[in-house]
Amino acid sequence: MLMINLDYQTRTPIYEQIVNQIERYVALGILNPKDQIPSIRELAGTLGINPNTVKKAYDFLEQKNIITTISTKGTFIQEKIEGVILSKKKSMLKEISSKIEEYKKIGGDIEDIKKLL
Repeated sequence: MLMINLDYQTRTPIYEQIVNQIERYVALGILNPKDQIPSIRELAGTLGINPNTVKKAYDFLEQKNIITTISTKGTFIQEKIEGVILSKKKSMLKEISSKIEEYKKIGGDIEDIKKLL
């Protein structure tokens, strides 16, 4: 079962949270090519949200070639996902870099970060 955790306290739209988590699961290898994911109605019911929100997320994921929907069969992770993984890596590096800069601005020492690695 696909575990999507929604944060209602953030300004990030729910559909975007769904997209980000599915992308993350693909990048981490939790979701693999040809894996089936829940239908729009199923995921909406599980999360207790409007099906249109899930549809918006799935449409976005289809535009990014991460998922594909086959009529009467279901929704699946695309076979070629290398681009997704590369994109997610770049995004994560950008986040890490931003956090390091933020850490340095409050007086943090880069050596402390190096020790963690």
